[in-house]
Amino acid sequence: QVQLVESGGGLVQAGGSLRLSCAASGRTFSTYIMGWFRQASGKERELAAAISRSGSRTYYADSMKGRFTISRDNAKNMVYLQMNSLKPEDTAVYYCAASRRVTMATSSNDYNYWGQGTQVTVSS
Repeated sequence: QVQLVESGGGLVQAGGSLRLSCAASGRTFSTYIMGWFRQASGKERELAAAISRSGSRTYYADSMKGRFTISRDNAKNMVYLQMNSLKPEDTAVYYCAASRRVTMATSSNDYNYWGQGTQVTVSS
């Protein structure tokens, strides 16, 4: 069982930056692939970025490439999402998720545990 708690969301102007953090409980954090998903109002949840168990491999959705960076610190049971050059269309609730898959997980169906989400609002 993994419990995930996100933080770092807020209101930011277009072009600004935010860093989301996700704290995970448990002693097996390094055995999970971690992902950041987002869900805008009236839209389906989508994967923003994912990171392998060791942190050596990452995956980004096309619209996030070059702007978002996912990272993890297995010693601290933390995963981060650095978001730069934010756009109004990035406005959404952002969720941290953990997957027991051994290969990169890019579908929400691949993830077993979810945080409660943190709101990111980008004003124009």
